[in-house]
Amino acid sequence: MGIRFATDQLEALLRSLPDPAFVLSASGRYVAVFGGTDTRYYHDGSPLVGRTLHEVLVLARADGFLADIRAALHDGGLRIVEYELSNRDVLGLSDAGPAEPIWFEGRITPLPFTVDGEAVVLWVASNITHRRQLQERLRALSETDELTGLANRRRFLVELQACFDAFARYGQPGALLYLDLDRFKAINDQLGHERGDAALCAVAAVLDGHRRRTDLAARLGGDEFVLLCPHTGLDEARALAERLAAPMVQALAPFVLGGGLRASVSVGWAACEPQDASGADLVRRADAALYRVKRASRAAVA
Repeated sequence: MGIRFATDQLEALLRSLPDPAFVLSASGRYVAVFGGTDTRYYHDGSPLVGRTLHEVLVLARADGFLADIRAALHDGGLRIVEYELSNRDVLGLSDAGPAEPIWFEGRITPLPFTVDGEAVVLWVASNITHRRQLQERLRALSETDELTGLANRRRFLVELQACFDAFARYGQPGALLYLDLDRFKAINDQLGHERGDAALCAVAAVLDGHRRRTDLAARLGGDEFVLLCPHTGLDEARALAERLAAPMVQALAPFVLGGGLRASVSVGWAACEPQDASGADLVRRADAALYRVKRASRAAVA
């Protein structure tokens, strides 16, 4: 047999909810606010009552929330949304939202009654910032080369596809530099694997330090690196490759091998061409240019 609660008990239960629950009308008016007792994560929502979304939120955010409310009412069932809020999104309140961006999960459910002739929903907001931060860390780990901190092959392939799509659809130029650390095996054999790792990190640091904001530096594996350059034509790619030469020489100067040989980097480059069927064609041509350099003389550009 179920327990029957008195009205004051039900009100106490609603007030005690850790997460805030908002009753919102179809026009975007805050009808009531319950819960939100976990003050580590939530501000007092009571000043919202009687106001509208467009009075307390920036236009784009208010429009989005109103669309979510109306979609839940139209579908007649639970709607789940994730969104970010910061004090930049909140207007006209003395306690104007979180100083740092916070991620929320909103669970929106139509209620079986109206208020002042308007359909209403219950919107329960749960702070999911920690979950989103964990997801972001895991995503970053899945796309980052553990040794050098550059993007890994997986991330590179995603960005390569985007670069090629922009070329194929809109004619936006794109180029690729393909780099190889010369004498890498000799570095490992003569200087040890720790020094080999240090040489790889030195190359990575130069790439990362000299890339432009839109470029992607990645380690494909072993001693192979790439620099993907959207919005870049053939001549710009060559100029960029040549600008890398002196910093690479300086970065690898400490890695001296037997016979006075030094570690060095060879670079090949290519740009998207009309006959390319995919980004793989760009990679193949840059790779071929790299190996022409290695066959001729190391520490050069082609």
